[in-house]
Amino acid sequence: MAQLITYVAFLRGINVGGHKKVPMAELKTVLQKMNLQQPVTLLNSGNVIFDTTEDSSSTLEREISEALKNQFGFPVPTIIRKAETIQQLVKKNVFQSVLESENTRLYISFLSEPHQSEINYPYKSEDQSFTILSEDEQHVFSFLDLTKSKTVKAMKILEQHYGKNITTRNLNTIHRIVKKLAERD
Repeated sequence: MAQLITYVAFLRGINVGGHKKVPMAELKTVLQKMNLQQPVTLLNSGNVIFDTTEDSSSTLEREISEALKNQFGFPVPTIIRKAETIQQLVKKNVFQSVLESENTRLYISFLSEPHQSEINYPYKSEDQSFTILSEDEQHVFSFLDLTKSKTVKAMKILEQHYGKNITTRNLNTIHRIVKKLAERD
């Protein structure tokens, strides 16, 4: 019998400002119909933990995106990582040099395809409010300083350098996912 693998799916662009509504209960039902086991949703922004014997993230991304489009009537780009990858991202502690405060937002962006940008790190936005610390083949690590600007176009900057096939999560959300993964073990 094939081994179950735990994955985390990140859905892009749902439930933002009342647009592209995807109720979490319906999302869970769609995944269960796909024989994805023990789906657990976190927050309303499209974070799902599930188990399956499928060992191809790209196959899962394609199949889940297609099932969600069929269910909800609009495209739902999906990026998937193995649970262990998410746990390793947190252990890396790439934000250790960032002075955190209530005005700091730490982000991990998930790339749909391996990509290397040609920017120099750390990259700072013109107003110095947004910094891209580093990247690896599939992730970009950045932070926002709200004391310098409250209207930064951080996501536009990320898309400019990495394309539109990315989705970004606050590090607090990633910590919640890791906590939920630990509870499942």
